[in-house]
Order: sequence, then structure tokens, then C-alpha cells
Amino acid sequence: MYRKRIDAYIDSKKQEMLEDLKKLVRINSQREDAQPGMPYGKGPAMALDAAEELMRGYGLNTRNYDHYVVTGDLGEGEKELDILAHLDVVPVTDGWTVTEPFEPLVLDGKIYGRGTSDDKGPAIAALYALRAIRELQLPLKKSVRLVLGSDEECGSSDLEYYYSKEKEAPCTFTPDGDFPVINLEKARLSREFEAAFPQSRMLPGIERLKAGDKVNVVPAKAEAVFVGLAEAELKQAAEKAAETTKAQFAWKKQENRIVLSVKGTAAHASTPEAGNNALTALLYLLTLLPIADCGGYRRLCALSRMFPHGDTKGEALKVDMADEESGALTMNLGILDYQDGSLKGAFDSRAPLCATDENLTEKMRKAFADAGMQMEEGAMIPAHHVPADSYFVRTLLESYERYTGIKGKPLAIGGGTYVHELERGVAFGCGIEGVDNHMHGDDEFMELDTLFLSAKIFADVILKLCN
Repeated sequence: MYRKRIDAYIDSKKQEMLEDLKKLVRINSQREDAQPGMPYGKGPAMALDAAEELMRGYGLNTRNYDHYVVTGDLGEGEKELDILAHLDVVPVTDGWTVTEPFEPLVLDGKIYGRGTSDDKGPAIAALYALRAIRELQLPLKKSVRLVLGSDEECGSSDLEYYYSKEKEAPCTFTPDGDFPVINLEKARLSREFEAAFPQSRMLPGIERLKAGDKVNVVPAKAEAVFVGLAEAELKQAAEKAAETTKAQFAWKKQENRIVLSVKGTAAHASTPEAGNNALTALLYLLTLLPIADCGGYRRLCALSRMFPHGDTKGEALKVDMADEESGALTMNLGILDYQDGSLKGAFDSRAPLCATDENLTEKMRKAFADAGMQMEEGAMIPAHHVPADSYFVRTLLESYERYTGIKGKPLAIGGGTYVHELERGVAFGCGIEGVDNHMHGDDEFMELDTLFLSAKIFADVILKLCN
């Protein structure tokens, strides 16, 4: 009904959208130490202040929640919809080549800069959807709120603070995911484990082993130090392990020690099959070596049986499960730190709707106990799911299909989004299949066409849900 007017309005404001986005991108909003009135430091607070100034300038009723979040409201009726975006960003490296991270640049149909796709660009798209509705004086029977946070990248404590003061809206979407719509986020079981055992001076022995530093990442590197091991025996085992695991093994001799390094391929723990786990490759190698029998070596061999190389579905642990709507369970052994006398590690599993603490958590706990290790206490984080046949999800898909001409189907993911803790929240945009925005990486960008299209889709959704 209003599509032509909305489209024409957004098309007329493209340059203004880009300039407003540049204002936000120029602010280094990485989390810092707290300061008085600035719970996440100066940068995130500055980004919230700049966004509030923009929202107020475009006629929204704004409120600053103690520099945790800022909000902008449109409409006078009962609130129906929250749009939840964030203005904090991940750290940067010195590998940028197109521009500097906080010096936005428009080039070849893209805008480059940290936060352009995650999540300052989508936040601006949502803001311009609201601006279009207000300035075109399109009717709203119910109100909509744009909620802009500043701690999504470091745990979302901003939302914990906000929702201690406000109720969840009947509908919430975050433009911090992918189109068409993410309505299902798998359960997560991420736990540490440990063991203590008598030290052993028998040779050959393992003096130290270390791999991984983040449990939600497939480790790309692993290292071990052997004592009293013949280099010829290591070479023979490493050749077999390399053929089996496709990992790379290299070592150097230091007197009676051999320092071994293993190289695999990193990936996110929600898609471990996309990587090559250097840690499980190393554990496999250990099972081929003539290490003296001791409590530590037995536990390392047990870990190799529990997490065999290439098993990313928990089959060896007998926790593999799947359902049609959410897909298969994934398993990643992400961290291990071993020295003679103790070991400590961590694993990460993303589980489908059919997973429970009984058929996953407790089975994992028993497996570790049987192997002489103790798993950290606690229940898994439940899956997040908004039914695909709900009016809310169907409305989002209709607007997406209307503007793209592509049949939309709800997505299930292993990761978590900004709305994971909300009963009625989904992720909607702005990622497009087949486009790598270098999110969290060097030379992050947002395609201009996607930015402008998203604003139009969001305006269409707001009009439908709030009328």
C-alpha cells in the first residue's frame, strides 16, 4: 500500500544514510574499562550519545538507560515491536588494506569500516525505516522502539540491565544476523573439565601439552613437549597421523626433548566440520607413540577416544542427535592444557531442540567420570525457538519475499544472537547468503544495496506489525 512512497523516500536519503553511518563508524566503540557513568568505557558511551542525537533529530522520543542502551520510540499506541541492534564493535588488527578501521570509505558499491555490517550499518537501516514512516506520516496503531545496545560483543550485559527495567515487547527482531530470518538457535553446552593424577618420571613421557584459548573456536594450533622420545619413532607416527588427520606436524629437538607443533584450520565451534582440529589431531598422534604408561597418558588417550579426530557430531560419546527443524548436534574440543600431574580443558557443543540435560549434559558428565576426569557443574543453555508458523515469523518472511522475490525459509543456527534470551525474539537481516562481509575481520564492509534494501524491508515490517 505504501511501498512506492517508502522506496522513493529511502532512495532520496541514501547519501544521508551513509553520512550518518560514517558518524557512528568513526567512533571506536570497543569495550574498555568502566568509568563513572560509562559502564563499558568512553567509546561505547560516545556511540550511544551519537545515536541518540540522530534519533532525537529525526523526531523519535529517546531515553538513555545509564549508557547501557539508548532507545527511540515512534508512535503513541501500545508497544508492539522492539528492534534491537548494537553499537559496540570487536577489536581490530593491523591487517586492514582498503581503509583504516575507523575511517569509513565508500568504494565500489560498499562501505568499509569496523561496524558497517556488525552492527552499526543495520542499526542505521532500522533508524531510517522509522524516519521514513514518521516523515511520510504513515499511520501506526501501535508503537515501535529502536533499542541500541553497547555490549553485545562481550556478553550482552547491556540487555540484562535494560530488561531489568523494561518488559520484552510482543515481537522483537535484531538486524544482527541473516536474511530471511533466524528463528532457531541451538542449545549450548560449554564446559570445562579437569583431572589430577600422580606425576610420572617414566620415559618416554609428555612434559607438556597445550592447545586452544577459546572454547568456541576449533583450535588451529597445538603443541607438545616430549622427553626421552626417539625422533625416529615420532617421525613414523607423525607421518601416519598426518595422512589420517590432514594436519601438519613439525618438530625440533632440544637435547633430550622434542618440541612438536601441530597446524590445523580454525573454524567457529558452531560449524566445527569447517575446520581441522589441531588438538584432536595431536591426541590421535599420542595414541601412536610408545609413551610410558601412567595416569596422565591414560587420560589423554581417553580424550582421544571421546573426541576422535573428525568426529564433530559427538558420535563416539553417543550423544549424536538431530531433528528436522534444528539439524544435528555439533561437538568441539577447544582447549587443553596438560602437564605431568594435571590437565584442564574445555569443550563446546551446540545441540538441537531434542537435546536435554538428561540425554546430553549428564551423558557427557558420566563419560568424563568414567575416564577419570571431572566436568564442570551446570545445566546447558536451552535452545531458543520462535515457531516458524507464528504470525511474527510469517510477517517477516512476507516482507523479505516481497522485496527480494526470493522464497524465504526460516534458518536454524548453532551460534547465538542478541535475542537468544528473549522469548519472542528472532534475527532478521542484514546478512545475505553468499556475501562474506568480513564481519569481525579485516576490511569489514556492508554492500550499499543491502543497506538500502534492508531499510525498506524494515519499514514494511513495522507497518504490518504495528497496524
